[in-house]
Amino acid sequence: MKKFLKNKKLLTIFVLVILVLSMLSISIRLRNKRETPFLVQKIGNDTVSIVTRVVNWPIDLVSNGVANVEDLFNTQAENDHLKKQIDNLAQTKARNSSLEAENTQLKQALKLKKTLTDYTIINGSVISRAADTWSDLLVIDQGSRAGVKKNMPVMSGKGVIGRVVEVNSTTSKVELITTTDKSTNKFAVEADAANGKKVHGVISVEGNNQLAFTQVVDGQKLKKGTRVYTSGMGGLSPKGLLIGTVTKTTRDTFGLSDVVEIQPAGNLNDPSVVSVIKRKVEE
Repeated sequence: MKKFLKNKKLLTIFVLVILVLSMLSISIRLRNKRETPFLVQKIGNDTVSIVTRVVNWPIDLVSNGVANVEDLFNTQAENDHLKKQIDNLAQTKARNSSLEAENTQLKQALKLKKTLTDYTIINGSVISRAADTWSDLLVIDQGSRAGVKKNMPVMSGKGVIGRVVEVNSTTSKVELITTTDKSTNKFAVEADAANGKKVHGVISVEGNNQLAFTQVVDGQKLKKGTRVYTSGMGGLSPKGLLIGTVTKTTRDTFGLSDVVEIQPAGNLNDPSVVSVIKRKVEE
């Protein structure tokens, strides 16, 4: 014990431990008895709270900003996704509309096959139609490999739209009946007049781009709605293919013959499916 008391360092540590424990004990007792903390403790608590808020404010600000930016990017991505879906929906509607039109033309082609008993049909699709020759030419995806030959008539919908003028291995060029080329071979046609006789002529295009039945002598005897067919007399087209129906009859500029305006039966505006007419005797 004497050695311990002589050791000043140990004595000092012992005294400090006793004081700390005493202060802690007193502090706990006072804290339990007091409803409010000491002024110093209160100031310390308030100071820590303020410092914590000051430190947390920029952190919260940055965190909220990052969250807002992330939400903005997510919203932009969602908007882009929705826009793509809308575009895809519009494309799907356009494609469905095109398929419906093509399906209608295919059905018409199948019905046509039942009426042309003396001919076989080579079905094809339009693959090219230049804007500068829109009313003159188009290209189809059938050629000599499929049996297509020059001068074969071509139908789309319910009537003739032209004839083949150039044949390649897998494609063919079709000259339309609406062509303004004066040197083209005309379709020889006929129609039943009101008196029961046949009225003959050729198909041409008048100055106002109107399809007409020209070089007709008895055109006045053709009633509105009369059907006009190929006569086969030109030697290039078979007989009995529908061209169109009569809409009006007038006289030509020289007053020598009648000009019968024709409403085409074939789909000339937007043909996607075509039927090339082939004589069975040519097989």
